[in-house]
Amino acid sequence: MSLAPERPAARPRPRPGGSGPPAPPIAPAAPAAPRAAGRALPLPAAKTVRAWAELLRLPAVCTAPGDVLAGTAVVGARPGRATLCAAGASVCLYAAGMALNDWADQDEDARDRPHRPLPSGRIRPRTALAAAGLLSAAGLALAAGAGRRAGAVAVPLAAVVWAYDLRLKNTPAAPAAMAAARGLDLLLGAASAGRPMRPALIPAALLAQHTGAVTLVSRTETQGGSPAAPLAALATTTAVTAALMRTPAPPGPHRGRPAGPWRGADAVRAALLAAYPATVAGPLLHAVLNPSPPLTQRAVGAGIRGMVCVQGALAARAGAPGTALLSAALAPVAARLARKVSPT
Repeated sequence: MSLAPERPAARPRPRPGGSGPPAPPIAPAAPAAPRAAGRALPLPAAKTVRAWAELLRLPAVCTAPGDVLAGTAVVGARPGRATLCAAGASVCLYAAGMALNDWADQDEDARDRPHRPLPSGRIRPRTALAAAGLLSAAGLALAAGAGRRAGAVAVPLAAVVWAYDLRLKNTPAAPAAMAAARGLDLLLGAASAGRPMRPALIPAALLAQHTGAVTLVSRTETQGGSPAAPLAALATTTAVTAALMRTPAPPGPHRGRPAGPWRGADAVRAALLAAYPATVAGPLLHAVLNPSPPLTQRAVGAGIRGMVCVQGALAARAGAPGTALLSAALAPVAARLARKVSPT
């Protein structure tokens, strides 16, 4: 039963000249069916996949496994089954945070980013919230599969993700919360290795420092603002680069090994240390000179890609060039995806 007022029937019109039978009535055009509020538009499969890739920030998700690989390397372990479970947990928890972020930002995105999957109607808000819950549960389950200590680290990691999206994102604590999430993600990899986690504390702090700087810049990516945030991020990039250049003592399993692996690790680390500022510094400098939304968003995207360089350099710094290269291999994947889907 329709609630719209009925239109009066069209009267028959006489033919020109007044003779002959009257012309048939002209049927009124059927009004277009309005889209129900809060309901997703029907989309072909390819467009649905793209909508989910945008919601989950697929290029940025590619940076999550590198945290776990770096954490495994810095405690002197090699990737194994537990590392795979921990990496899966990292991906799930990161993707959960992205879905929850858009659910929490519906009103802001409707104003500043109407093309995003939720305000454009391509994905239902309640579907995004359900996805965040399911991905969080899957992440915790995978972390438990990596070992008891990994499961214990994953619980505060998931709590920080949800607290950031629901409470802390628009507060001064936002950069610290995101920094803590990345640091815990690296510790998740260290915990999955079943080794003492003390060697992972400084690497986790370095990764957290970079993450906090990128988050600080991202807070003004939709409206632009002061050059102070990208300038602070530039200083952080310099500090992190200097710290990554210092070689720590080899972790336990690497002690007494021939110099060959360490020479290889030094070569990989040098390449990644060169790639890190080359990736991050230029866009940040442009955002300092002109803190407009497009240049600020570009700087944030560069900071996310630079995360892979930091992860690989940390692994190489620990004498694990193979793990470093495995982590760095995710960079071109993320860059290729970023040409199709925005990482921010």
